[in-house]
Amino acid sequence: MIHIKNLDEGLAVFRALGSELRVNIVKLLLENKEMNMNELATSLGVTNGALTSHVKKLEESGIVKVLAEHGGHGNQKICRVNVDKILIDIVNDELEDDKNIYTTEVPVGHYSDYEVYPTCGIATNSALIGEVDDPRYFAHPNRINAQILWFTKGHIEYIIPNLLPSATKIEQITLSLEISSEAPGVNSDWPSDITFLLNDVELGTWTSPGDFGDVQGIFTPDWWFPNWNQYGLLKMIVINKKGTFVDGLQISDVNIKQFNLDYKSSIRFKFQIAEDARNVGGLTIFGSNFGNYNQDIKVRISYSPYDTGNK
Repeated sequence: MIHIKNLDEGLAVFRALGSELRVNIVKLLLENKEMNMNELATSLGVTNGALTSHVKKLEESGIVKVLAEHGGHGNQKICRVNVDKILIDIVNDELEDDKNIYTTEVPVGHYSDYEVYPTCGIATNSALIGEVDDPRYFAHPNRINAQILWFTKGHIEYIIPNLLPSATKIEQITLSLEISSEAPGVNSDWPSDITFLLNDVELGTWTSPGDFGDVQGIFTPDWWFPNWNQYGLLKMIVINKKGTFVDGLQISDVNIKQFNLDYKSSIRFKFQIAEDARNVGGLTIFGSNFGNYNQDIKVRISYSPYDTGNK
């Protein structure tokens, strides 16, 4: 897979696919798995010399791989498609006009507190950690390397590193993560009421529509079980002076000023499935190398200097 994280980074790929002939080369290779240069030239009705420059552009972009033909004659080359997916991030998160922004990313396995109930489990991108449906493994030393976790009810809490400049106060906290319900197996129609808490204060509840497994997640590793959850939804949680929002929709009036957070404050964020929730449908958090977004829990904190009179 080619993951293009900003438009400038993808110029070579865009140029390579900006020719109808080169697109036809890719189509032929997908149909035939691999072809040599003579076969491609004959199929496309072009000379070998004309074909060479087009194949070179596809090779330089990483879309096509060129190998020496086994048992072939002369300098004949074999061509094959070298990727199965091209993922493009249109927005570059590194571009930020407001300089008073602190960003960090909290790995999925770096939770500070938990109480979980089966079905549950944790895994790295290469293997399960311990056994599924045994909450004891949430305390396993290797859990810091976890890149996916899931449970039916309970909570998981993270300490957000607070490395703001001195004498500043927090104006807004934004969290972005890939999340879904947790059904036995998978079920796209499996609502779950997921409650968010900041420093033990309930911010509000968002209902996840399901636990998705219709297709493999873009980044979900090949060893992952096909009848398990494959990907989630990318959600953005914002707490500012107006209240708490999920993807721009207000879920409560709880606002950032109520917390009086500054550069010395502890920031603890909790995800909870309450036992008495209307929809106890569990929770899955996807981190790097799982799901469709290849990220952990991204955090952006907007801050401002203290007013002189408030020092």
